[in-house]
Amino acid sequence: MKSTSRQFNVNAHRALNDATLQTALLRVRPGFVDRRKAALDALADADELRQRGRAIKERTLANLDQYLLEFEQNVQANGGQVHWARTAAEANDIIVGLCQQVDARSVIKGKSMVGEETGLNDALEGAGMQTIETDLGEYIIQLAKEPPSHIIAPAIHKTRGQIAELFRHFHDPAKYSGPLESVADIVDEARAVMRSNYLAADVGITGANFLIAETGSTVLVTNEGNGDLCSSLPDTHIIVTGIEKVVPTLNDASVMLRLLARNATGQDITSYTSFFTGARRDGDKDGPGNFHIVLVDNGRSDMLNNGYREMLRCIRCGACMNHCPVYRVVGGHAYGWVYPGPMGAVLTPLMSGLEQSSPLPNASTFCGRCEEVCPMSIPLPKLLRQLRNEAHQQQYGSRSSRGALSLWAAVARRPALYRRLSRWASLVLRLFRGRVPFAGGWTRSRDLPVPSGDSFMRQWQRTKGDANE
Repeated sequence: MKSTSRQFNVNAHRALNDATLQTALLRVRPGFVDRRKAALDALADADELRQRGRAIKERTLANLDQYLLEFEQNVQANGGQVHWARTAAEANDIIVGLCQQVDARSVIKGKSMVGEETGLNDALEGAGMQTIETDLGEYIIQLAKEPPSHIIAPAIHKTRGQIAELFRHFHDPAKYSGPLESVADIVDEARAVMRSNYLAADVGITGANFLIAETGSTVLVTNEGNGDLCSSLPDTHIIVTGIEKVVPTLNDASVMLRLLARNATGQDITSYTSFFTGARRDGDKDGPGNFHIVLVDNGRSDMLNNGYREMLRCIRCGACMNHCPVYRVVGGHAYGWVYPGPMGAVLTPLMSGLEQSSPLPNASTFCGRCEEVCPMSIPLPKLLRQLRNEAHQQQYGSRSSRGALSLWAAVARRPALYRRLSRWASLVLRLFRGRVPFAGGWTRSRDLPVPSGDSFMRQWQRTKGDANE
């Protein structure tokens, strides 16, 4: 998927003026937030669990090479193969090659953000393979030829009417002509369409939420069961995931699962939590004969040592974007790449280059909600601030914005000048009733309070003087 993150400002304005999108976003805003809060409030040891999860990820990242090698050895012991991909292109080449080895013509996929990251669908289709998404949200946006708008709810930006229109356009009217007036109607029709695809597929591809070093198992969570069908019906199962998903033990995985579902969807646990451990064994009645895991780096190793290591703790729950005041009004597509919201505003510059995505670190109010709700306690505002500093130092962004920041820094370093200018600004705000000249972008859609009297510094100095008398 080509990044359009450089165009964030244009994308955001378009989203804010899209009445249909705003209707869709408004409808889903409270659900994620309220369900997450209820799930965590009901958990007596929520804070302790969060600390344990963070400690597990930190311990793993400190010894990442060791745990990855242990994971590989145990996968091989269970009849599977591990493939290492340094880049997105390498990952796609490996997966296309594995599909070609079994002469695959039809590929079914479960939701995989790493697959979105590498542009896997385009690579498979370019090699002549029919590729079908089986997660309902991913299936909808595949029909619409759009990227996901949310990492756990890819079609969150679509209204029910838009989905019904897509189905009417792409589904065979001779088989599916009934009204699609409810969510149940949409789900039933998608299920009926998908059944033949599961049975005809040569290869199933899924992602993985966690990798367990001590057993060589992968963990996949879904609420639709499509991941289980993708992994068990075709004779070849390929898992594509990032190297940071490994955890040392089964007990560690159980801690992470308790955190993931509650923070993502407000569930105690997802409807389907599946553990896959190798290929079909002698005596097994089902399962894949070929079991492959493609571990993708794509910049993750660099994060270990470049000041952004904390971002590798992310478990892709989506809590940061669900609570973000920016994401909640512009949606995911405004961010221009696979990962939206606060986590995407950090990950995208690190993966696709800061020059290509320099507006994203500025797509934040720094309200701190993202860090507050993150189950891994990732200091997202701090990381965004680091990226802002780097973008300024490398002279990305407009000259006017860089000039304004340099001017602000010069004033802020000179307290006497700052106080004089603050008094002048207070007079201007009173004169223009909260409207700032030459700053229409700030005041066109918001009202600044009109100063009611002296500045804090003047009042403090006067109080100090009175106290000395």
